[in-house]
Amino acid sequence: MNLQGVLFFPVTPFGADGRPSVEVLARHVRDGLAHGPGGVFVACGTGEFPALSVIEHEQVVRAAVDEVAGDAPVIAGAGGPYGAAVRQAALSAEAGADGLLLMPPYLAQGPKSGLLDYVRAVVEAAGLPVILYQRGGVLLEPAEAVALARIPGVVGLKDGVGDIDRMARIVVAVRQAVGADFTFFNGLPTAELTAPAYRAIGVDLYSSAVFAFAPEIAMAFRTALSEGDGETVARLTGQFYAPLVELRSKVPGYAVSLVKAAVRMRGLDVGSVRPPLSDPGAEHLEELERIVKAGLALVGADA
Repeated sequence: MNLQGVLFFPVTPFGADGRPSVEVLARHVRDGLAHGPGGVFVACGTGEFPALSVIEHEQVVRAAVDEVAGDAPVIAGAGGPYGAAVRQAALSAEAGADGLLLMPPYLAQGPKSGLLDYVRAVVEAAGLPVILYQRGGVLLEPAEAVALARIPGVVGLKDGVGDIDRMARIVVAVRQAVGADFTFFNGLPTAELTAPAYRAIGVDLYSSAVFAFAPEIAMAFRTALSEGDGETVARLTGQFYAPLVELRSKVPGYAVSLVKAAVRMRGLDVGSVRPPLSDPGAEHLEELERIVKAGLALVGADA
């Protein structure tokens, strides 16, 4: 799978009735597409994947696929309990998704051979390219990453752990065993902050939660990073991304809650987050507004 540029992870809007609003999602995706993302990752972490039922998951994926209409690859989240993961994979394929981002199974921790079987089952159910998400209970050694990469249909690895030494060894091992076409990307929350470190080990791609609410900032940062404009990278990092990460670290779940709050702040009513996440309080919302305004001012965009 050839992914390039900034990867867009939309939030999942919920209406006043508490259900996913596919109409608002369509607008959210349409607004993002205007800025040219390299891929749309729907019903994933920023999209509150763990909070969606299988039926809601299908509705969200189908709405995104219909709105994108082939203008960018659409990657659907799948994972969690075995039965749900297999069903989500099959329904995502039926909905027209171009691939899957496979989240780790939760609670049940088996041997790595069990993880291989889990991945094979999802790949078989979907018949789509699958990107694995390393985080939580999935922490791979290089040999284990190679074994997973050799499963037909597994095309990439998203890293949400942030162990650069481990990732450097995984990248070398997989590329030697499988080839240069295998896709790696940095999937840490607010990944721009660590993007230079990942680039140093040959991983240029990263997910951008910021793109969901401030694509102007996300694109400006990506351009500066790609063109070697260290001054702009440093300015955006110091005055926008670093303060955002500091705020994010204050409350568990803010990696999603702040993003959704910022989308609302910029004029699109995407509703609240679902439990166990919680919306930011007034003090943190004021801080978030200051950070977003500062970032937009740095790139010459309107708040």
